[in-house]
Amino acid sequence: MKKTLVLGASLKQNRYSNLAVNRLVEHNIDTVAFGLKEGKIRDIQIKTNFDDFQNVHTITLYIGAKRQPEYIDKILQLKPKRVIFNPGTENPEFYKKLAENGIKAEVACTLVLLATGQY
Repeated sequence: MKKTLVLGASLKQNRYSNLAVNRLVEHNIDTVAFGLKEGKIRDIQIKTNFDDFQNVHTITLYIGAKRQPEYIDKILQLKPKRVIFNPGTENPEFYKKLAENGIKAEVACTLVLLATGQY
């Protein structure tokens, strides 16, 4: 599987972003994480510098539409193949920008995609 960036990763075990990192690792998907606080989920280091990422195939979002604008240009520069908008992160304006840059916007739940073999 190609590399996935969990954007909005949390060290709190009850957060969906934390669960997503765990499930991605369990599915042997190359996983990297970005969050506001450094730390580790399993062996995955949560980074706080977006410049640390490259060759990312999929970005799965766990930040709401209000906080997304500060990351849009950085996401576009990474040129992922797709961005997954998990529940609560929907943003039609962002979908348009992604489409204009040849990036697929997928409104779905990463955890469900993994559980049903659709990832």
